[in-house]
Amino acid sequence: MKNNTVYLYDKVPHKKTDYKIWMAFPGPESFALSSLGFLWMYKSIDESPDINIEAIYQDTKNTRFSTKSVSLMGFSFSFDMDIFSILGMLEQRKIPLKSKDRSNNYPIIFAGGPVVTANPKPYDAFFDFFIIGDGEDLNLIVAQICKENKDKPKSVILKILSEQDGIYVPGLSSKKVNKITKALDECIYTPILSDKSFFKNTFIVEIERGCSNCCAFCLASYLNLPVRYVPYEKIIATIEHGLNYTNKIALLGAQITAHPQFKDICTYLYNKIQAGEKISVSISSMRADAFCAEVVKMLVAAGQKNITLAIEAGSERLRKVINKNLNTKQIFDAVDIAVENGLKGLKLYGMLGLPTESYTDLNELLSLVKEIKQKYKNFEISFSFSSFVPKANTPFQWCGRENTKSLEKKVQYLKKEFHKLGIKAQFSSIKWDYYQAVLSRGDEKLTDFIIDGYRNGISLGSFKSAANNNINSDFYATENYEFDMPLPWDFINTRPEKKFLISENKRLLSKNRSIIRINKT
Repeated sequence: MKNNTVYLYDKVPHKKTDYKIWMAFPGPESFALSSLGFLWMYKSIDESPDINIEAIYQDTKNTRFSTKSVSLMGFSFSFDMDIFSILGMLEQRKIPLKSKDRSNNYPIIFAGGPVVTANPKPYDAFFDFFIIGDGEDLNLIVAQICKENKDKPKSVILKILSEQDGIYVPGLSSKKVNKITKALDECIYTPILSDKSFFKNTFIVEIERGCSNCCAFCLASYLNLPVRYVPYEKIIATIEHGLNYTNKIALLGAQITAHPQFKDICTYLYNKIQAGEKISVSISSMRADAFCAEVVKMLVAAGQKNITLAIEAGSERLRKVINKNLNTKQIFDAVDIAVENGLKGLKLYGMLGLPTESYTDLNELLSLVKEIKQKYKNFEISFSFSSFVPKANTPFQWCGRENTKSLEKKVQYLKKEFHKLGIKAQFSSIKWDYYQAVLSRGDEKLTDFIIDGYRNGISLGSFKSAANNNINSDFYATENYEFDMPLPWDFINTRPEKKFLISENKRLLSKNRSIIRINKT
């Protein structure tokens, strides 16, 4: 243990190599130390004896490496607004923001993660290349390619990289770039434990990747097809490995309850707890139709009092539209199971402004909550809402957002009604979600818009400069796109293909598309 941090792999303290890499996280260190993907990428390169790597964060003040000594710099890019933290980290190290302004004396700079896998085009000007898809193995391949060619000009290195599957180099890559999909033949886990982490000393275990339910708005579903499950034996062995260092376990996955042996995993943990082992277990949000006594009993025994239930929409009709095939009875059954097995409350996650949503859907949500409250007066129900943001490579990528004024009116309506019911509810910023949508469906024309937003303080007011850059932000955020319209991200060869996404969109919205038009007025 050093500086409240322990490495769960064989770390080489002093490497005899001058090839240096920065692995950068555009957020505070506490968040980075809770990011499984970032930590695993760092580990895979840190285990290489001929590469010297340093992790840096948004709040890093002093670094072991100087900018001039770093050859390669990779950013984890998980959220649209991360771009502004990324620009700040570059400028802090006196690195020009645009790749065309960086000579061979600066690091080669790349990014990977869900944002750029879905649509890297708004960020073409800032990065030399992008990793498209799962990066666990490709990350190390990239580092080795760059190291082996370190004495060559950057243009030559980028040309070599452009020929690698899963790499997109702006201006060099072919018309189609294949997304890399990794087989989950190993269990990804937290390789570095720290009490500085947001989830203090928590051992996170990824037990599956992707979601077969494929809600039409969900990037995590469509970017991670096909759904993959880690074998039960490897999960158990990994959990046992983690328990050698900490008693805090977290199971991670977009649809963990769909794992064929999820009940067995829960039973295994429950039996250990019943045998006297003090183990804390947390999980990501659950679907109501996956609630069962075995899961809830284990969570309660492990110290959980509340868990998150993702219902997305308040009415059964709207849940069908978004492909969330969850009926009202299943929601009530989930609440019954939660109460009967010792949970004290549920946090329900919902989304406002989904295509075809009306006040009828909101009122059905309120009726649902009233009924739960009447049946279980001492059971705590709270809500967390975001607003719909169209995401590239999902069936709703053609659907614009409802206008900001209309959405804010819905927020105020729900706040008033929830207050009457005595229910706590949190809402994301409608205005910020609007600009997230601009970036999500953006293209290379947004370069100066992004820089202006960064320069002017990353405030809502600063983004109103869009018009000064000849940008119609409504085009990206609120316009409905025609199916035959070329999209900036069409060059990425994902699974499923565009024709499948079109058919899904038509299937889900064919009877309700006119309502979207009404919401715009």
